[in-house]
Amino acid sequence: MNERALPPPEPEAALLARVRAAGQGHVLRFLDALDGAARDAFLRQLAALDWDSLPELRRLARGISEGGERPGLAPDLAAAETPACETLGGPRAAAAAEAGTRALAAGECGAILVAGGQGSRLGCTGPKGIVPVGPLSGRTLFEMLAGKLAGIARRHGRPVPLAIMTSSATDDDTRRWLADHDHAGLDPAEVLVFRQSDLPSLDDREANLLLDAPGRIAMAPDGHGGMLPALERAGGLEWFARHGCRHVVSFQVDNPLAMPLHPEFLGHHLLAGAEFTTQVVAKREPGERVGVVVRAGGRTFVVEYSDLPAALAAERRGDGRLRFHAGSIAVHAFALEFLARAAEAPDPLPLHLAHKAVPHIDGAGTPVAPRAPNAVKFERFIFDLMPLARGVVLVEIDAADGFAPLKNPPGAAADTLAHVHAAMDAFARRLLGRAGVTVAEGVAVELAPWILDEADVAAVCPPGTHLAAPTVVGERRGGPAGD
Repeated sequence: MNERALPPPEPEAALLARVRAAGQGHVLRFLDALDGAARDAFLRQLAALDWDSLPELRRLARGISEGGERPGLAPDLAAAETPACETLGGPRAAAAAEAGTRALAAGECGAILVAGGQGSRLGCTGPKGIVPVGPLSGRTLFEMLAGKLAGIARRHGRPVPLAIMTSSATDDDTRRWLADHDHAGLDPAEVLVFRQSDLPSLDDREANLLLDAPGRIAMAPDGHGGMLPALERAGGLEWFARHGCRHVVSFQVDNPLAMPLHPEFLGHHLLAGAEFTTQVVAKREPGERVGVVVRAGGRTFVVEYSDLPAALAAERRGDGRLRFHAGSIAVHAFALEFLARAAEAPDPLPLHLAHKAVPHIDGAGTPVAPRAPNAVKFERFIFDLMPLARGVVLVEIDAADGFAPLKNPPGAAADTLAHVHAAMDAFARRLLGRAGVTVAEGVAVELAPWILDEADVAAVCPPGTHLAAPTVVGERRGGPAGD
């Protein structure tokens, strides 16, 4: 039940009749009390909903409330195994790096930044991308990740077109932030901002629409799987093609260590002629909250950690590794032709349902903040394109080099800002050490985003440099950042 980008005009009486015919007249109870602007906004929201899909969503939601199966792809896990993985730095590293470098130098690779989330849980008002994460610089997630793309573009002499997916909650603020911050150093002509759709939340008793304000239906973004239909609606596939891209890589805004355009990763994708290639990290403990990549029935899938039975999650192979150890970190490379083909297919991405606590207002207009799940939310996941791809490749990376997600507020057991800072500091020290640069014990250090490897370090810190004071290495492009 996606919002339509530009709903056709409909007379108010006909629209209200449509709402009532769908059995959802309760959402109109406050209509006459709304002022002109609020009334118009509510009518626009109602007109934007695909009412033809509501009966199917209600049927699915009732299935959850009645204990039925949740829709979505469901491989036979009893017969599934972890697919073979390429490894960064492995036997094919040199050939893969060469192939990836050629593609970057030819301008054949673009990027999609999934940035629809809000930073409210992290204590930030606005998009998660504007949360400061630089331990010394205070750079935001947007600046960190855009800086990596700028560094790649400078190294290879070709820009990296970037499409940024927002949500209804973050779209205006993201566009405003980009305009106010020089597009984080990127050429505005190489940046496309597009918005994913929303899906309604339904109560778990009658599967009816909920209001979260007198003139607003409770909605939620349609998941990272909303990327494909939203990109297609925005003309993004053609936009990438016009820029000369043949492959695009998607990645999440909450991971400042992400390396989506790593030449070797891209090279494994290219050498295999794959349509879908994904980065994975080794899952070491059954309780780690990452999905796993599995192969069953001749096809490849990602299984969410919540859908993997505990006994299977804990099962280990003879070498001590978990049977399902390929943890998905949401960095995916796609052949652009594959995305175009998938976009033409009817409903290529199944709906996933989640039982959640959704704030709403009751019949008297009083706000309700439930402590227990009270509603069903719907999402689509981009990794569900995997079984449709004609070739899928897994590339295992070291989590310490490319995975430090910021998801939780201070005090949580994992994925907090403190954890991210520690991971960034450790990565910087390793890279500096490989370049022959030493750092005094207890001294904080940070890498400027454009520094990708030891060669970039050497451009500003010759071997033998010793950093004795807190330093953002590479902050000044013209010479050593400190000694």
